[in-house]
Amino acid sequence: MHQPRVTIRDVAEQAGVSVATVSKVINQRYGVAADTSARVQAVISELGYEASLVAQSLRNHRTNVIGILVADLEPFSTELLKGAADAIRGSGFELVVYSAGGRTGDTVGWERRYLSRLSGTLVDGAVLVTPTVVDVHYGAPVVAVDPHTGSSGFPTVDADSLRGARLATEHLVSLGHRRIAMLAGRADLESAKLREQGYREALAGAGLPFDDSLVRVGGYDADLSALAAHELLTLAHRPTAVFAANDVTAIATIEVARDLGLRVPADLSVVGFDNIPESALCSPQLTTVNQPIRTMGERAVEMLIRLIRGEPVDRTHLTLVTELVVRNSTAPA
Repeated sequence: MHQPRVTIRDVAEQAGVSVATVSKVINQRYGVAADTSARVQAVISELGYEASLVAQSLRNHRTNVIGILVADLEPFSTELLKGAADAIRGSGFELVVYSAGGRTGDTVGWERRYLSRLSGTLVDGAVLVTPTVVDVHYGAPVVAVDPHTGSSGFPTVDADSLRGARLATEHLVSLGHRRIAMLAGRADLESAKLREQGYREALAGAGLPFDDSLVRVGGYDADLSALAAHELLTLAHRPTAVFAANDVTAIATIEVARDLGLRVPADLSVVGFDNIPESALCSPQLTTVNQPIRTMGERAVEMLIRLIRGEPVDRTHLTLVTELVVRNSTAPA
């Protein structure tokens, strides 16, 4: 049976004091005798009373809670949340995660809706993960991680997608591959565009022509990527290597190759992007570009806390370094 919520009046009644006295104890104000304060705290503990965040914030205009808004809980955002948890420890802040549950399909501007729900009374500031819009007026600090449009009016944390894609493609070129396909990310994401640009630049740098028929959209989605990979790997003149715009796409490509009887890396080399934990667990282990996702989450939360406290922030646009991690999914052509 559902227990009714313990109220401040219940605490006052059981401790034999006024509601005002309980309020003073909760908010650590002066004017309450030590033994009375101890009695009130004992009753609070016994009854399991939790002061309402909303009520507290109306009084002090602070909740000491920060929000992280994600479109969906998938490998990238999950890894990012680990970094956010690292940053929150010992900061005096608590973390609330709000997921749109993937229901953002064609709705650009989902963040506006969720921010307005959380604003004012629930969180002191928010981290938006891959937001579609960057002009949300919220009245509290906001930090964007990897925004769709790239650099925004908000303080931003992202990683060097252009360099990472160049490194991935140059690695395949150095192994002697000449027909290198790309499974691109989402057309609406700036970081995905930069990954395709890096791929094209690396081909041009090696004197290889760009072949439009070797590029398909995987959309960072496993099912869509599997279909696209199947198209590429059943071409009459198929590629000998694939650069996938994220690890989920790369792992889907390896599975399709296996179903088609191709051996990775003997018949096909595959490089991913992100370095999510799954990339080291798949078979063969995935060669990928390390995007420091966990650190991105940590830096975003650290930046947000400084903004909430009104402390100076050194740089409001932070781009973290990407690096190639060579494992077992790539081999000479």
